[in-house]
Amino acid sequence: MVKITPFEVEQWMDRYETTPGVINIAETCCASISVNDLISLNTDKSLPSPLQLSKKLTYGDILGSSTLRSRVASLLNRDLNLYSPDGDLEPLTAENVIITQGAIAANFLVFYTLVGPGDHVISVYPTYQQLYSVPESLGAEVSLWKLKAEKGYVPDVEVLEGLVKDNTKLLVLNNPNNPTGATIPTSTLQSILGFCSSRNITILSDEVYSPLFHSLPNQSSPSPPSILSLSPSGTHKTCTTLSTGSTSKSLALAGLRLGWIASRSPSLLRAIASARDYTATSVSQLDDQVASYALGPTVLPALLERNLGLARTNLTLLTEFVEGKYGKVCSWVRPTAGTTALVQFRKLREGGEPVDDAAFVLDVLEKTNVLFMPGSPCFGLGKDFKGYVRIGYACETEVLKSGLELLGQYVEQHLL
Repeated sequence: MVKITPFEVEQWMDRYETTPGVINIAETCCASISVNDLISLNTDKSLPSPLQLSKKLTYGDILGSSTLRSRVASLLNRDLNLYSPDGDLEPLTAENVIITQGAIAANFLVFYTLVGPGDHVISVYPTYQQLYSVPESLGAEVSLWKLKAEKGYVPDVEVLEGLVKDNTKLLVLNNPNNPTGATIPTSTLQSILGFCSSRNITILSDEVYSPLFHSLPNQSSPSPPSILSLSPSGTHKTCTTLSTGSTSKSLALAGLRLGWIASRSPSLLRAIASARDYTATSVSQLDDQVASYALGPTVLPALLERNLGLARTNLTLLTEFVEGKYGKVCSWVRPTAGTTALVQFRKLREGGEPVDDAAFVLDVLEKTNVLFMPGSPCFGLGKDFKGYVRIGYACETEVLKSGLELLGQYVEQHLL
């Protein structure tokens, strides 16, 4: 039997997010929207409905419709001209994209195709547990590239030299990062590409929270591009890269269950498509149609503007809570992107010791109906990130306000 480590954050969410009356600030998607909301965002009111109700519901295109795959490619090409002004990299096309059932399936397929016993994988940490537990379950050895709060949770490339091995096959990134909300700057991405290109290491970049770069230190500078829009500096240098993403987080359409894998390597995409035959025939035609509509040029800009605005507004509220009123018991590295924040709570009345985060989460839920996720079991393998919790702040603003108000009352009664 395959040894599968319990997926802690998903089990915690499954166990508690349906609590009656729950005020859910654990959710990591931008506040979800409806098909009617999408239609209202469309600047071209002459376009037909997203759903083609007369179309026969066959399996459809096995790898995803050409329309959807082209629009995913366009999303990933958004900053290509900034980083490849001389045309070193050709724009991605539909042929560079495979559609999957969410980013979770996309990541699994990459690991299932690429790694096994005898391989070594390096993954950033903390991150979504799938990104290191799945390769480990497939027999690969996994080393964790630990991100440090004092460095803003930005990967330290100098540390890579001590992690890499002769059999290192894959390096896993998460940009923006879940749970910290940190961004890997373009300069760091370039350094990582250079490191991996000289050692023939493939890079998987989980970009499920991209392009939700809402609070970068220098808002006038361009946001980091997809890993696929970068190439290693130096003559004849190449690096095999993959990007995964979905409609769930930054596009507020988690109910579609639709994601993708993109790469510039035709041989790698063929191998992944072959492996995919064992896990899926195709995605739902209905999901494909709605996702194609959402990623269309007359909808996507307004959809992203809505979600970026929501994230900025709500992060301001969370900042006031963490750095202002409850700064004596809270600490964090303020997120610059995505929808999540990693916040440590301390018991001031007990000398400032970190809370027992798992017990804290359950007690807050019991007493206030407010839900967020514990850091240590969900992101720290039960030993790291003691006292930390992950808060998802891109929910409806009124939900966040209610949750923070009740959480503040709890803090005043039990921690201050």
